[in-house]
Amino acid sequence: MSTASQLTGKLRTELGKGPNRRLRGQGLLPAVLYGQDTHLNLCVNPVELNRILDKAGVNTLIDLSIEGDSVPARKVLLKEAQMHPYKDQWLHADFFEVNLKEKIKVRVPIEFKGHSPAEKLGGIVEVHLHELEIKCLPGEIPDHIPVAMEQVQMDQVVHVSDLPVPETAEVLEDPETAVVAIHELKVKEEVKEEEVAEGEEAAAAPAEGEEAPAEKEEGS
Repeated sequence: MSTASQLTGKLRTELGKGPNRRLRGQGLLPAVLYGQDTHLNLCVNPVELNRILDKAGVNTLIDLSIEGDSVPARKVLLKEAQMHPYKDQWLHADFFEVNLKEKIKVRVPIEFKGHSPAEKLGGIVEVHLHELEIKCLPGEIPDHIPVAMEQVQMDQVVHVSDLPVPETAEVLEDPETAVVAIHELKVKEEVKEEEVAEGEEAAAAPAEGEEAPAEKEEGS
């Protein structure tokens, strides 16, 4: 479950590409905090934020203390993070303030643990769903939804209804949606059938340089 992590920030008054570029040059990350009655422009330390996400996951509850803010600390979640297209660098982050007594919609990552015994038999794993949308209180968001792959057999399909979702969460996905499936590879059989068909066609066709037999005329 999500537990509150500590993060500090600072209000910023200069907005735009130039000031944001200068902040990133100083090792800071431009960010925005959204709430029901709140819209604050701030900056945070991307190293601290990354450490929190690595340890507790993307849906972790954060106690955000902002220098210059009238509120000592705000309970927030990371809504969106923009990364540089080809550099390992944060560009911008969006946070949103939550009410601990109101349920919210979140997407929780599905984690596939272990390997199916069917894989050793040539089974192919097909993942259809990587995240699960649920609704729950901010303090009860699971870090992830596990799938024990050791229990998935050949030609078996795991559906949303099979996932071990906490009782405190409401699943918003169709329960019949496929999450992961394992099927036997049938390419070899298809190739053999194609080879037989090609062989039959080759046997029926005249050899190079030979004329096809003429059809007999009636009465001959």
